[in-house]
Amino acid sequence: MKPYERRVQYYETDRMGVAHHANYIHWMEEARIDLMERMGFPYAAMEEKGIVSPVKSLTCEYLRSCTFGDTLTVEGAVDSFNGVVMTIRYTMRNAGGDTVCKALSEHVFLTKDGRFARVRREMPDFCAAVEAMLADKKDSP
Repeated sequence: MKPYERRVQYYETDRMGVAHHANYIHWMEEARIDLMERMGFPYAAMEEKGIVSPVKSLTCEYLRSCTFGDTLTVEGAVDSFNGVVMTIRYTMRNAGGDTVCKALSEHVFLTKDGRFARVRREMPDFCAAVEAMLADKKDSP
């Protein structure tokens, strides 16, 4: 899928013009929402079904700084999915192609009252799309 693209905004930087590390997490969230939309499953539609997907864990490896005006691409892809927990792998690159950050986020699927959602029953098309993406990843060299 086409990577998510965005520019580093002035308000995301410090006095030295370097993007604050917390912004990378916001950019991952933007890329995840974009990924779900491109898959045909907007996050808002999932919430309408009464399912939310909070972050369970997050790891980031910061490799290079980003500065105001940099154009970044954030490649997000489902790394694993077991029907309850979905892991997304992110690679952020600057316009020169340098990797600036590698990250993973784990998300659980819950009902709005905090119980584990039965995603395979409530959203079978979503599960099929995720599993197809994982199968494609396995078949890729």
